Amino acid sequence: MVCSEKHSANTQTIEERVEKMQINRLFEIIYTLLHKKSVTAKELATQFGVSSRTIYRDVDTLSLAGIPVYTEKGKGGGISLLPDFVLNKSILSESEQNAILTALQGLSHVNADEANGALKRLSAIFNKTAANWLEADFSGYSNDFFNDFKTAVLERRIVAFDYFNAEGEKIFRRVEPLQLWFKSKSWYVKGFCLNKQATRLFKLTRVKNLVVTEENFAVRNLLESPDTEDPELPESVIKLRISPEMTYRVYDEFNENDITKQPDGSFIVSATWPEDSWVYGFILSYGEYAEVLEPLHLREIIKEKSQKILRKYL
Repeated sequence: MVCSEKHSANTQTIEERVEKMQINRLFEIIYTLLHKKSVTAKELATQFGVSSRTIYRDVDTLSLAGIPVYTEKGKGGGISLLPDFVLNKSILSESEQNAILTALQGLSHVNADEANGALKRLSAIFNKTAANWLEADFSGYSNDFFNDFKTAVLERRIVAFDYFNAEGEKIFRRVEPLQLWFKSKSWYVKGFCLNKQATRLFKLTRVKNLVVTEENFAVRNLLESPDTEDPELPESVIKLRISPEMTYRVYDEFNENDITKQPDGSFIVSATWPEDSWVYGFILSYGEYAEVLEPLHLREIIKEKSQKILRKYL
């Protein structure tokens, strides 16, 4: 008796799997027909790895379900949908449909396989062609961690990694990742740090040895803004004189309201930055074309570093 029940359960599982496969195939057939004017049963059979007879049975099933699919025999014939057929999309306005498609167009640059598949299907459903409004070149940039963090956020899985702060210290962290942030030209992950028991912001380029664990976490109601893992540094208003040769960098790297062009073509620029090694390196990257005007202690620091550089070449 037990064996019979077990066999029945296994049979039911197989039947459920077959039914699910057929439902998926029926949807795929609709997407294909929305994308193409006509397709042969042989082409569909090859696409789904079934017989042409199975495809014709699927066509009958779709017809019975009210989908206006029809077949034409002979040369140039095939399986088609009525020309004006579009799947019911009345719950979305025209602008909402466009917003979804343009968003997917942008997402396709960070995860092409998933986003492009959804973009293709929804374009067919909405009977629209998505505008190619964005092009992004990620050559030279590894987004492996980006995709791993995305998976961890969506599946609510704890991550573990080594993190290098601004002082070069390596710190092991276990984090419940909540969001990916793009801020100040860099990607960050916002998460609840289990080590610190507080919300933190981690820069992706400083993450090493990332592991997405199998441990799940519950969503937290976190209202506070995240702190960075880097120590807080005092900020200073920094004023520079930059030569006209660096005009292209001035307008790239400073706010227009903070730029004053001088009669000789040079620029007086100001910015409020925390003083750290990044600021020193940024100023020195201008070489002979930048001069620190304020604050005076920063002027002395850059002078000392410049002299050390000079001594290396004597």
